[in-house]
Amino acid sequence: MKKAIKVISLIIAAAMLVSFAACSGNTNNEESSKPEETAEGVTYKIGLCNFVDDASLNQIVSNIKSQLEAIGKDKGVTFEINEDNCNADSNVLSQIISNFTADKVDLMVAIATPVAMAMQAATEDSGIPVVFAAVSDPVGSGIVQSMEAPGANITGTSDYLDTNAIMNLIFAADPDADNIGLLYDLGQDASTTAIADAKAFLDAKGVTYTEATGTTVDEIVLAAQSLVTSGVDAVFTPSDNTVMTAELSIYETLANAGIPHYAGADSFALNGAFLGYGVDYANLGRETADMVADILINSKNPGEVAVKTFDNGTATINTETCQTLGLDYNALVEAFTPFCTAIKDIVTAESFDD
Repeated sequence: MKKAIKVISLIIAAAMLVSFAACSGNTNNEESSKPEETAEGVTYKIGLCNFVDDASLNQIVSNIKSQLEAIGKDKGVTFEINEDNCNADSNVLSQIISNFTADKVDLMVAIATPVAMAMQAATEDSGIPVVFAAVSDPVGSGIVQSMEAPGANITGTSDYLDTNAIMNLIFAADPDADNIGLLYDLGQDASTTAIADAKAFLDAKGVTYTEATGTTVDEIVLAAQSLVTSGVDAVFTPSDNTVMTAELSIYETLANAGIPHYAGADSFALNGAFLGYGVDYANLGRETADMVADILINSKNPGEVAVKTFDNGTATINTETCQTLGLDYNALVEAFTPFCTAIKDIVTAESFDD
């Protein structure tokens, strides 16, 4: 009889222990919205905001999404991406970020400098991790403390532009060029350092430059026309989102006037500019996604993850515009080769093929 009572007691104790463990698990899940790192079946909520609708930035977004999908399948987790676009409107951007915060996203992704700056300011208190993409000068714009140790809750990828390299391409194609047009948006942080570098290069070379600026597509169209009237030999634009958005509206004006447009991204060439020089934005998008996954799955501290930079030695030539300008493509490839790691050709279109 005593043996039977002892067995029953053990069974009851075991049942109570199982019940307690089950309750403890439920309590932990309710207290924390953060999933266990590397746990399969977990869903991570991401708020992604693009600055404006243009080929380069859209290419980044597309590759972030596809890379995260691939990582999710490999790791057994889900990345739930809430994607939005503020269309260069600061009020809309603020509302989008507020919505992400209210939705309790696990991480925010900022596409381009203005979005990164806004997300950085909005998450100072909450500490929500932020990963940016296509920020040309993260230190100069005050987004990070240094490229090696960003600090706070933010890191990302930079599309830093080697302006001197583009200047070398201009004079490799036309050694006698003596008036270079600088076309950009004064309000774009991405343009500030690059334009200063271009001026310094041209000053040292003793070459005149003519500036033309605008803050909207219509103003950029007028600015491009003014450069034609000024008789410039070539036009340089950094990785400027406003000019990028206007490129489809200005490329024929410049090409028909015999003026090659050199710009800081391959998407400019896609949209009609003579040449785009810079990083591979598809790869930049994939690398950004890798950083996002590392922070969420492996609990990396964004402030300790170095900003990723890239070899931006790829020149992309629009062969249709090259023909309109009356330039010899093969001769250009030969002239450009010493200044590039790669040379690609492209034809005019509104967006990259997926």
